[in-house]
Amino acid sequence: MLDDEFKKQRAQTVRDLAEKADPFIKRRLLDLAARYEDKGRLSHVTSTPNDLQFVSHSNEGSER
Repeated sequence: MLDDEFKKQRAQTVRDLAEKADPFIKRRLLDLAARYEDKGRLSHVTSTPNDLQFVSHSNEGSER
């Protein structure tokens, strides 16, 4: 119960920050707030170019 309340408050804090942010940061903050409100369900995580680069490099050695 306490964990749910924390997540709800954290999501509101992140949404308040998003109101003052530039469009790129705002979108990322709103995605973060949505994950806090997801209540344990698996959420859609967008891969960044850096994430994709790390994945491609980690898979290169395993194919041998």
